[in-house]
Amino acid sequence: MDPALRQIAERIRAAATDGTLLRIRGGGTKDFYGEPPQGEPLSTTAHAGIVSYEPSELVVTARAGTPLAELEALLAAQGQCLPFEPPHFGQGSTAGGMVAAGLSGPARASVGAVRDYVLGATLINGRGELLTFGGQVMKNVAGYDVSRVLAGSLGVLGVVAELSLKVLPVAPAEATLAFECNQADALRLVNGWGGEPLPLNASRWLEEGRAGRLWLRLRGAVAAVAAACTHLGGERQDDAQARADWQAARDLRLPWFGEHGARDLWRLSVPQAAPVLALEGSPLVEWHGGQRWYLASPDEGPKLRAAAHAVGGHATLFMPSADRRHRVLGRFDALSPPLARIHRALVREFDPHAVFHRGRLYPAD
Repeated sequence: MDPALRQIAERIRAAATDGTLLRIRGGGTKDFYGEPPQGEPLSTTAHAGIVSYEPSELVVTARAGTPLAELEALLAAQGQCLPFEPPHFGQGSTAGGMVAAGLSGPARASVGAVRDYVLGATLINGRGELLTFGGQVMKNVAGYDVSRVLAGSLGVLGVVAELSLKVLPVAPAEATLAFECNQADALRLVNGWGGEPLPLNASRWLEEGRAGRLWLRLRGAVAAVAAACTHLGGERQDDAQARADWQAARDLRLPWFGEHGARDLWRLSVPQAAPVLALEGSPLVEWHGGQRWYLASPDEGPKLRAAAHAVGGHATLFMPSADRRHRVLGRFDALSPPLARIHRALVREFDPHAVFHRGRLYPAD
């Protein structure tokens, strides 16, 4: 076992013996996400590095503490990428934190989520045992697909030690088009285009002035992107500026997010075909209508959740206002009783001594 990994396992076994609560932490760029973190930090940053990379097989295996920027640079040098565009939220973002948070960027609706690219993982559970799940090929699963269950688990199941990820070639061509329209028209357009053979990759809509503006990113073969631009029309955006804007959208650095301040930032996940929601304020709409960001005062949370539930979705208090960031609970929607029982049974199986801070997901525990 790697020395850094052995030290982590020993720390976990000691915590299980003396009842110490641990919270797993990589670069700390996503500490704001989930319920407020508690317990002694258990760092993964010393366990870093690329274990193997086979460009011809489209598979890379990295240790959890590997900086996400380092991993992406390695892939880019071979003309490959992580298609789901994981958010960084800072320079210290790690591969383990990427999977533990389970967050995806602008292309998620077209290419899939983090979990869809996790082929295998090794995990140190709450007993200090090193467990291996999955492998380095797509069809390797029997029983529970634990490697993908880790996506979005926020460290409540254990310390992710290594990850094997599917990667893809960078698209040969890319273009961003802009259209002047209101939110209802933007939703109608992207859903209509979704039924056509177009290389849609990402979209976002934001109110500007008396109407709004829809940005549409196309990615694919050179001929397909060129034909789509001709077919769709719109205003072609400068490629360099468009790339910077999509990256800013990925990391919540667009000016719209800068208005967060004293208001809560909510993330609503709804069906793409859901209509404009009857809520105050103008959202930022992504994922072809499937992800809608809202800024709201603290007392508007129930309205946001009710609106999301009414169309078959759910709402997450993604980032509370600065003055109550470490106090407010109930950031995730409550699970249905059957699903909650499954979640808690898995947590107890992997961490029977409650070493890890499961409160990141379950504030009532």
